[in-house]
Amino acid sequence: MVDQQRPRRSCLAVPGSSQKMIDKARTLPADQVFLDLEDACAPLAKPDARKTIVASLNEGGWGNKARVVRVNDWTTEWTYRDVTEVVEGAGANLDCIMLPKVQTPEQIVALDFLITQIEKTMGYEVGKIGIEAQIENALGLNNVNAIATASPRVETIIFGPADFMASINMKSLVVGEQPPGYDVGDAYHYILMRILMAARAHDKQAIDGPYLQIRDVDGYKRVAGRSAALGFDGKWVLHPGQIDAANEVFSPKQDDYDHAENILDAYEYYTSEAGGKRGAVMLGDEMIDEASRKMALVISGKGRAAGMSRSNVWTPPED
Repeated sequence: MVDQQRPRRSCLAVPGSSQKMIDKARTLPADQVFLDLEDACAPLAKPDARKTIVASLNEGGWGNKARVVRVNDWTTEWTYRDVTEVVEGAGANLDCIMLPKVQTPEQIVALDFLITQIEKTMGYEVGKIGIEAQIENALGLNNVNAIATASPRVETIIFGPADFMASINMKSLVVGEQPPGYDVGDAYHYILMRILMAARAHDKQAIDGPYLQIRDVDGYKRVAGRSAALGFDGKWVLHPGQIDAANEVFSPKQDDYDHAENILDAYEYYTSEAGGKRGAVMLGDEMIDEASRKMALVISGKGRAAGMSRSNVWTPPED
């Protein structure tokens, strides 16, 4: 079965046509690497890039990274060959296929059917390869709930800001920044929240798209901080210099992680026989209850997925 909860704080885009960049990506601390056959790969380079990707996936050395390939969208002539060559050749060493410009649930269903046929033909475990759905225009956003539930393979819903901005005629050429004249609030808030609600309603991950000013790490952190604050699970990175920023922004602060773990320990104790079977208690100056436990589980889960360890441990009071 697919794994909807693998860490994806940093999702590194790598051109599938560049062996040098692929080799470099293996050594970087990104949670996910996606080898790109779409925008980062010129049309004439795509056939050879498929072969490069298959060889690189089978060669291994990816550690715990999620291994993903972004194919071309269904409106192109390349999608079928992208999927068949990559999945047939490296399906045993592939975690997900990323489908760009998803507009309808039927496009996800079609990809699911194709992957299933290949898995059966090649003797792979059926259903192991996940799907990442990239939302890049108004129609895709309107259908995002149906897209999220179109296949049990769907693991993530991704915001693709550049094509989305073009599709709605947004007056900006700087991807991720506010359009000129929009001086109050966040022009992307509605889009991000629609994607996040669809993801959370159906137990998927929500991933923010790229920030193209690759040398402006402070700008990356600022933009990533907005989607992280809403609850997004991660963001694309286009350059190694953005990876540490993504991992930091989408991980809990140490104090928050410690506090979340302490809430879980304290609540478990106080609701037990030994703790008096209480549903609401004071933890320091804070009252905690079942709602507190649910909130703490979110922070704790993100911290554990990031490999964090506690700096202090709550202990029950002595009688």
